[in-house]
Amino acid sequence: MVQKKNPNLKMVRPLNLEEIKKKTKRYRKSRIKKWTERIFLTAMVLSGTWMLVTNHSYDTIYRAASYKRVTADNSHYVAFEKGIVRYTRDGVTFLNRKNEEQWIQPSQFKNPYIDLQKNLFAVGDIGGNSIQVFTAKGLKGEIETTLPIEKFAVSDQGIVSAILKNESAPQIVTYDAVGNVLVENLVSTASSGYPVALEMSPNGTTLIVSYLSANGGNLKSKVTCYNFGTAGEEMSNRQVGVEEYADSVIPEIYYMNDSTAVAVGDHSFAIYEGAQVPMKQREIQIRQEIKSSFHTDKYIGFVLLNEQKSGYEVRLYNQSGKQIMNRAFDGEYSNVQMVGDEVILYEGSSCCIITKTGVFRFKGDLKTNILAVIPTAGFNKYLVMSANELRVIYMAI
Repeated sequence: MVQKKNPNLKMVRPLNLEEIKKKTKRYRKSRIKKWTERIFLTAMVLSGTWMLVTNHSYDTIYRAASYKRVTADNSHYVAFEKGIVRYTRDGVTFLNRKNEEQWIQPSQFKNPYIDLQKNLFAVGDIGGNSIQVFTAKGLKGEIETTLPIEKFAVSDQGIVSAILKNESAPQIVTYDAVGNVLVENLVSTASSGYPVALEMSPNGTTLIVSYLSANGGNLKSKVTCYNFGTAGEEMSNRQVGVEEYADSVIPEIYYMNDSTAVAVGDHSFAIYEGAQVPMKQREIQIRQEIKSSFHTDKYIGFVLLNEQKSGYEVRLYNQSGKQIMNRAFDGEYSNVQMVGDEVILYEGSSCCIITKTGVFRFKGDLKTNILAVIPTAGFNKYLVMSANELRVIYMAI
Protein backbone atom coordinates (compact mmCIF):
# COMPACT_ATOMS: atom_id res chain seq x y z
CA MET A 1 0.00 0.00 0.00
CA VAL A 2 1.39 3.31 -1.03
CA GLN A 3 1.46 5.93 1.76
CA LYS A 4 0.34 9.40 0.68
CA LYS A 5 2.27 12.50 1.59
CA ASN A 6 0.62 14.96 3.99
CA PRO A 7 0.83 18.40 2.37
CA ASN A 8 0.58 20.14 5.82
CA LEU A 9 3.74 18.60 7.15
CA LYS A 10 6.94 20.56 6.68
CA MET A 11 10.48 19.80 7.44
CA VAL A 12 11.78 21.68 10.51
CA ARG A 13 14.89 23.64 9.89
CA PRO A 14 17.85 23.01 12.12
CA LEU A 15 17.96 25.34 15.16
CA ASN A 16 20.05 28.43 14.65
CA LEU A 17 21.81 29.34 17.93
CA GLU A 18 22.35 32.97 16.96
CA GLU A 19 18.68 33.42 16.06
CA ILE A 20 17.63 31.91 19.39
CA LYS A 21 19.91 34.36 21.22
CA LYS A 22 18.43 37.31 19.31
CA LYS A 23 14.83 36.26 20.06
CA THR A 24 15.66 35.72 23.73
CA LYS A 25 17.29 39.14 23.92
CA ARG A 26 14.27 40.81 22.28
CA TYR A 27 11.94 39.04 24.70
CA ARG A 28 13.97 40.14 27.70
CA LYS A 29 14.08 43.74 26.48
CA SER A 30 10.32 43.69 25.97
CA ARG A 31 9.74 42.37 29.51
CA ILE A 32 12.16 44.90 31.03
CA LYS A 33 10.45 47.73 29.15
CA LYS A 34 7.00 46.66 30.37
CA TRP A 35 8.19 46.37 34.00
CA THR A 36 10.02 49.68 33.76
CA GLU A 37 6.84 51.37 32.53
CA ARG A 38 4.82 49.78 35.34
CA ILE A 39 7.34 50.80 38.00
CA PHE A 40 7.51 54.33 36.58
CA LEU A 41 3.71 54.70 36.56
CA THR A 42 3.46 53.30 40.09
CA ALA A 43 6.17 55.68 41.30
CA MET A 44 4.37 58.60 39.63
CA VAL A 45 1.08 57.66 41.34
CA LEU A 46 2.74 57.25 44.73
CA SER A 47 4.72 60.46 44.31
CA GLY A 48 1.64 62.37 43.24
CA THR A 49 -0.34 60.99 46.17
CA TRP A 50 2.46 61.90 48.58
CA MET A 51 2.71 65.43 47.16
CA LEU A 52 -1.06 65.83 47.41
CA VAL A 53 -1.09 64.68 51.04
CA THR A 54 1.94 66.63 52.24
CA ASN A 55 1.26 69.86 50.33
CA HIS A 56 -2.46 70.06 50.87
CA SER A 57 -4.11 72.49 53.25
CA TYR A 58 -6.50 70.98 55.79
CA ASP A 59 -9.24 72.72 57.74
CA THR A 60 -10.89 69.90 59.69
CA ILE A 61 -9.58 68.01 62.71
CA TYR A 62 -10.86 64.59 63.79
CA ARG A 63 -10.11 63.06 67.16
CA ALA A 64 -8.95 59.45 66.80
CA ALA A 65 -8.38 58.75 70.50
CA SER A 66 -8.16 60.46 73.86
CA TYR A 67 -6.16 59.48 76.95
CA LYS A 68 -6.92 61.40 80.13
CA ARG A 69 -4.76 61.78 83.25
CA VAL A 70 -4.94 64.36 86.02
CA THR A 71 -1.68 66.35 86.18
CA ALA A 72 -0.35 69.61 87.56
CA ASP A 73 -1.24 72.83 85.78
CA ASN A 74 2.44 73.76 85.41
CA SER A 75 3.33 70.69 83.34
CA HIS A 76 5.59 70.99 80.29
CA TYR A 77 5.85 68.35 77.55
CA VAL A 78 8.43 67.46 74.92
CA ALA A 79 8.80 64.47 72.60
CA PHE A 80 11.74 62.19 73.28
CA GLU A 81 12.56 58.94 71.44
CA LYS A 82 9.31 56.91 71.35
CA GLY A 83 7.68 58.66 74.27
CA ILE A 84 6.92 62.01 75.88
CA VAL A 85 8.73 63.76 78.74
CA ARG A 86 6.58 65.63 81.25
CA TYR A 87 8.54 67.88 83.59
CA THR A 88 7.14 70.02 86.40
CA ARG A 89 8.28 71.57 89.65
CA ASP A 90 7.65 68.19 91.28
CA GLY A 91 9.83 66.10 88.98
CA VAL A 92 10.17 64.32 85.66
CA THR A 93 7.89 61.66 84.18
CA PHE A 94 8.33 59.60 81.02
CA LEU A 95 5.08 58.72 79.24
CA ASN A 96 4.27 56.41 76.38
CA ARG A 97 2.08 57.65 73.56
CA LYS A 98 -1.06 56.60 75.37
CA ASN A 99 -0.32 58.97 78.26
CA GLU A 100 0.71 56.07 80.51
CA GLU A 101 3.54 56.65 82.98
CA GLN A 102 6.64 54.55 82.32
CA TRP A 103 8.72 55.97 85.17
CA ILE A 104 8.69 58.90 87.59
CA GLN A 105 11.65 60.78 89.08
CA PRO A 106 10.52 63.02 91.96
CA SER A 107 12.36 66.34 92.32
CA GLN A 108 11.92 69.83 93.69
CA PHE A 109 12.45 72.47 91.01
CA LYS A 110 11.58 76.13 91.33
CA ASN A 111 12.07 76.83 87.63
CA PRO A 112 12.62 73.65 85.59
CA TYR A 113 14.33 73.84 82.19
CA ILE A 114 15.03 70.99 79.78
CA ASP A 115 17.85 70.46 77.27
CA LEU A 116 17.50 67.56 74.84
CA GLN A 117 19.93 65.52 72.80
CA LYS A 118 19.26 62.50 70.61
CA ASN A 119 19.88 59.81 73.25
CA LEU A 120 19.42 61.67 76.54
CA PHE A 121 18.17 64.85 78.12
CA ALA A 122 18.80 66.93 81.22
CA VAL A 123 16.38 68.85 83.43
CA GLY A 124 17.83 71.57 85.64
CA ASP A 125 16.55 74.08 88.15
CA ILE A 126 17.31 77.59 86.89
CA GLY A 127 18.19 79.62 89.95
CA GLY A 128 18.62 76.41 91.95
CA ASN A 129 21.43 73.89 92.34
CA SER A 130 20.22 70.64 90.75
CA ILE A 131 20.59 69.13 87.26
CA GLN A 132 19.36 65.61 86.48
CA VAL A 133 20.46 63.63 83.42
CA PHE A 134 18.09 61.02 81.93
CA THR A 135 17.83 58.40 79.22
CA ALA A 136 14.57 56.82 78.07
CA LYS A 137 15.12 54.20 80.80
CA GLY A 138 15.30 56.72 83.63
CA LEU A 139 17.79 58.66 85.74
CA LYS A 140 21.40 58.43 84.55
CA GLY A 141 22.99 60.82 87.03
CA GLU A 142 22.46 63.89 89.19
CA ILE A 143 24.57 67.02 89.55
CA GLU A 144 24.53 69.32 92.57
CA THR A 145 26.15 72.70 91.97
CA THR A 146 27.67 74.92 94.63
CA LEU A 147 26.26 78.08 93.08
CA PRO A 148 22.88 78.94 91.46
CA ILE A 149 22.43 77.75 87.87
CA GLU A 150 21.86 80.45 85.25
CA LYS A 151 22.07 78.29 82.10
CA PHE A 152 23.27 74.81 81.20
CA ALA A 153 23.76 72.52 78.20
CA VAL A 154 24.14 68.75 77.96
CA SER A 155 25.98 66.68 75.35
CA ASP A 156 24.78 63.37 73.97
CA GLN A 157 27.41 61.71 76.19
CA GLY A 158 25.88 63.15 79.36
CA ILE A 159 28.55 65.82 79.92
CA VAL A 160 26.98 69.01 81.29
CA SER A 161 28.35 72.57 81.20
CA ALA A 162 26.67 75.23 83.31
CA ILE A 163 26.93 78.97 83.89
CA LEU A 164 26.85 79.46 87.66
CA LYS A 165 26.02 82.79 89.25
CA ASN A 166 28.62 84.30 91.56
CA GLU A 167 28.56 87.74 93.16
CA SER A 168 32.19 88.46 92.27
CA ALA A 169 32.45 86.63 88.94
CA PRO A 170 30.40 83.91 87.23
CA GLN A 171 31.78 80.41 86.75
CA ILE A 172 31.48 77.99 83.85
CA VAL A 173 31.77 74.46 85.22
CA THR A 174 31.70 71.23 83.22
CA TYR A 175 30.57 67.98 84.88
CA ASP A 176 30.23 64.36 83.89
CA ALA A 177 26.76 62.79 84.10
CA VAL A 178 27.14 61.78 87.76
CA GLY A 179 28.34 65.16 88.99
CA ASN A 180 32.14 64.95 88.93
CA VAL A 181 33.77 68.28 87.98
CA LEU A 182 35.75 67.98 84.75
CA VAL A 183 36.65 71.62 83.99
CA GLU A 184 36.16 74.74 86.10
CA ASN A 185 36.55 78.21 84.64
CA LEU A 186 36.30 81.47 86.60
CA VAL A 187 35.15 84.14 84.15
CA SER A 188 36.81 87.54 84.08
CA THR A 189 33.94 89.83 83.14
CA ALA A 190 36.35 92.75 82.66
CA SER A 191 38.19 91.03 79.81
CA SER A 192 35.67 88.53 78.45
CA GLY A 193 32.28 89.95 79.35
CA TYR A 194 29.38 88.18 81.01
CA PRO A 195 28.39 84.70 79.70
CA VAL A 196 24.84 84.80 78.32
CA ALA A 197 24.61 81.56 76.32
CA LEU A 198 26.46 78.28 75.91
CA GLU A 199 26.17 75.00 74.05
CA MET A 200 28.06 71.72 73.94
CA SER A 201 28.69 69.62 70.84
CA PRO A 202 26.71 66.35 70.87
CA ASN A 203 29.93 64.35 71.32
CA GLY A 204 30.97 66.48 74.30
CA THR A 205 34.29 67.56 72.73
CA THR A 206 33.69 71.31 72.30
CA LEU A 207 31.92 74.06 74.20
CA ILE A 208 30.88 77.41 72.70
CA VAL A 209 30.09 80.34 74.98
CA SER A 210 28.67 83.77 74.12
CA TYR A 211 29.91 86.66 76.27
CA LEU A 212 28.38 90.15 76.37
CA SER A 213 30.15 93.35 77.39
CA ALA A 214 29.39 97.07 77.25
CA ASN A 215 32.13 99.65 76.91
CA GLY A 216 31.14 103.29 76.70
CA GLY A 217 27.55 102.31 76.04
CA ASN A 218 28.49 100.13 73.04
CA LEU A 219 27.52 96.47 73.19
CA LYS A 220 29.97 93.84 72.06
CA SER A 221 29.67 90.07 71.97
CA LYS A 222 32.39 87.45 71.94
CA VAL A 223 31.79 83.88 70.82
CA THR A 224 34.51 81.77 72.39
CA CYS A 225 35.20 78.11 71.58
CA TYR A 226 36.76 75.61 73.99
CA ASN A 227 38.03 72.12 73.26
CA PHE A 228 38.21 69.40 75.93
CA GLY A 229 40.18 66.97 73.76
CA THR A 230 43.70 66.95 72.37
CA ALA A 231 43.18 70.14 70.35
CA GLY A 232 42.75 72.14 73.57
CA GLU A 233 45.46 70.54 75.70
CA GLU A 234 48.16 73.07 74.88
CA MET A 235 45.84 76.08 74.78
CA SER A 236 45.35 78.52 77.65
CA ASN A 237 42.11 77.67 79.44
CA ARG A 238 41.45 75.21 76.55
CA GLN A 239 40.35 78.17 74.42
CA VAL A 240 40.76 77.38 70.71
CA GLY A 241 39.01 80.32 69.07
CA VAL A 242 37.19 83.60 69.58
CA GLU A 243 35.06 85.80 67.30
CA GLU A 244 33.93 89.32 68.14
CA TYR A 245 30.62 90.94 67.11
CA ALA A 246 30.30 94.73 67.48
CA ASP A 247 26.92 96.25 68.40
CA SER A 248 25.38 92.82 68.72
CA VAL A 249 23.93 90.46 71.32
CA ILE A 250 24.31 86.69 70.82
CA PRO A 251 21.64 85.20 73.13
CA GLU A 252 21.46 81.72 71.59
CA ILE A 253 23.89 79.04 70.40
CA TYR A 254 23.11 75.53 69.23
CA TYR A 255 24.72 72.61 67.45
CA MET A 256 23.10 71.02 64.40
CA ASN A 257 25.58 68.11 64.46
CA ASP A 258 29.02 67.35 65.87
CA SER A 259 30.76 69.82 63.56
CA THR A 260 28.18 72.52 62.73
CA ALA A 261 27.08 75.17 65.21
CA VAL A 262 24.96 78.30 64.88
CA ALA A 263 25.25 81.53 66.90
CA VAL A 264 22.04 83.58 66.73
CA GLY A 265 22.30 87.35 67.18
CA ASP A 266 19.72 90.11 67.42
CA HIS A 267 19.99 90.89 63.69
CA SER A 268 22.06 88.06 62.19
CA PHE A 269 23.26 84.50 62.63
CA ALA A 270 26.66 82.92 62.07
CA ILE A 271 27.48 79.34 61.05
CA TYR A 272 30.54 77.68 62.59
CA GLU A 273 32.21 74.58 61.18
CA GLY A 274 34.79 72.30 62.76
CA ALA A 275 34.58 69.27 65.04
CA GLN A 276 37.70 70.18 67.03
CA VAL A 277 38.18 73.91 66.39
CA PRO A 278 34.90 75.59 65.39
CA MET A 279 35.50 78.51 63.06
CA LYS A 280 33.02 81.00 61.63
CA GLN A 281 32.38 80.21 57.97
CA ARG A 282 29.66 82.69 57.12
CA GLU A 283 27.40 85.30 58.70
CA ILE A 284 23.92 86.01 57.37
CA GLN A 285 22.30 89.36 58.06
CA ILE A 286 18.60 89.51 58.88
CA ARG A 287 17.13 92.97 58.32
CA GLN A 288 14.02 92.33 60.39
CA GLU A 289 13.27 91.98 64.07
CA ILE A 290 13.70 88.39 65.27
CA LYS A 291 10.80 87.32 67.47
CA SER A 292 12.02 83.74 68.02
CA SER A 293 14.25 81.09 66.49
CA PHE A 294 14.13 77.32 66.10
CA HIS A 295 16.11 74.59 64.40
CA THR A 296 16.51 70.94 63.50
CA ASP A 297 19.60 69.05 62.37
CA LYS A 298 18.81 70.25 58.81
CA TYR A 299 17.20 73.67 59.08
CA ILE A 300 17.70 77.06 60.76
CA GLY A 301 14.44 78.90 61.30
CA PHE A 302 13.13 82.25 62.50
CA VAL A 303 9.85 83.95 63.22
CA LEU A 304 10.31 87.55 62.08
CA LEU A 305 8.28 90.70 62.40
CA ASN A 306 6.81 91.41 58.98
CA GLU A 307 7.89 94.95 58.11
CA GLN A 308 6.03 95.07 54.80
CA LYS A 309 2.62 94.59 56.41
CA SER A 310 1.09 93.53 59.69
CA GLY A 311 1.78 90.12 61.17
CA TYR A 312 4.85 87.90 61.06
CA GLU A 313 6.71 85.59 58.74
CA VAL A 314 8.48 82.25 59.03
CA ARG A 315 11.84 82.03 57.33
CA LEU A 316 13.92 78.89 56.81
CA TYR A 317 17.59 78.45 55.92
CA ASN A 318 19.49 75.28 55.17
CA GLN A 319 22.69 74.22 56.91
CA SER A 320 24.76 76.28 54.46
CA GLY A 321 22.87 79.48 55.24
CA LYS A 322 20.84 79.58 52.03
CA GLN A 323 17.27 80.82 52.41
CA ILE A 324 14.83 78.14 51.26
CA MET A 325 11.44 79.36 52.48
CA ASN A 326 9.69 82.55 53.55
CA ARG A 327 6.00 82.61 54.49
CA ALA A 328 3.87 85.39 56.00
CA PHE A 329 1.19 84.55 58.56
CA ASP A 330 -1.24 86.29 60.89
CA GLY A 331 -1.78 85.64 64.56
CA GLU A 332 0.27 85.59 67.74
CA TYR A 333 2.03 82.35 68.63
CA SER A 334 4.41 82.24 71.58
CA ASN A 335 5.43 78.62 70.95
CA VAL A 336 7.27 77.51 67.83
CA GLN A 337 9.14 74.33 66.97
CA MET A 338 10.14 72.41 63.89
CA VAL A 339 9.70 68.65 63.70
CA GLY A 340 10.85 66.93 60.52
CA ASP A 341 9.65 69.10 57.63
CA GLU A 342 6.98 71.03 59.52
CA VAL A 343 7.03 74.27 61.50
CA ILE A 344 4.44 74.06 64.29
CA LEU A 345 3.22 77.24 66.00
CA TYR A 346 0.64 77.34 68.79
CA GLU A 347 -0.80 79.59 71.45
CA GLY A 348 -3.76 78.76 73.69
CA SER A 349 -6.01 76.60 71.50
CA SER A 350 -4.82 78.09 68.18
CA CYS A 351 -2.40 76.12 66.01
CA CYS A 352 -0.67 76.77 62.70
CA ILE A 353 1.42 74.21 60.78
CA ILE A 354 3.58 75.27 57.82
CA THR A 355 5.68 72.90 55.69
CA LYS A 356 9.29 73.54 54.72
CA THR A 357 7.99 74.51 51.26
CA GLY A 358 5.72 77.22 52.71
CA VAL A 359 2.39 75.39 52.46
CA PHE A 360 -0.13 75.97 55.25
CA ARG A 361 -1.02 72.43 56.30
CA PHE A 362 -3.38 73.64 58.99
CA LYS A 363 -4.48 76.85 60.67
CA GLY A 364 -7.30 76.75 63.18
CA ASP A 365 -8.62 76.01 66.65
CA LEU A 366 -7.86 72.66 68.33
CA LYS A 367 -10.48 73.30 71.06
CA THR A 368 -8.07 72.68 73.94
CA ASN A 369 -5.33 74.59 75.73
CA ILE A 370 -2.27 73.27 73.87
CA LEU A 371 0.89 72.38 75.79
CA ALA A 372 2.55 70.43 72.97
CA VAL A 373 1.87 69.28 69.40
CA ILE A 374 3.82 66.19 68.33
CA PRO A 375 3.68 64.58 64.85
CA THR A 376 3.31 60.82 65.09
CA ALA A 377 3.33 57.81 62.77
CA GLY A 378 0.68 57.94 60.06
CA PHE A 379 -0.51 60.52 57.51
CA ASN A 380 -1.65 63.83 59.04
CA LYS A 381 -1.60 62.35 62.54
CA TYR A 382 -0.57 64.30 65.64
CA LEU A 383 -0.50 64.05 69.42
CA VAL A 384 -1.89 67.09 71.22
CA MET A 385 -1.04 67.46 74.89
CA SER A 386 -3.16 69.55 77.25
CA ALA A 387 -3.10 69.73 81.05
CA ASN A 388 -5.10 66.56 81.65
CA GLU A 389 -5.39 64.87 78.28
CA LEU A 390 -3.47 63.45 75.36
CA ARG A 391 -5.44 63.56 72.13
CA VAL A 392 -4.64 61.67 68.96
CA ILE A 393 -5.92 63.72 66.04
CA TYR A 394 -5.71 63.64 62.26
CA MET A 395 -6.40 66.23 59.61
CA ALA A 396 -8.91 66.04 56.82
CA ILE A 397 -10.28 68.27 54.11
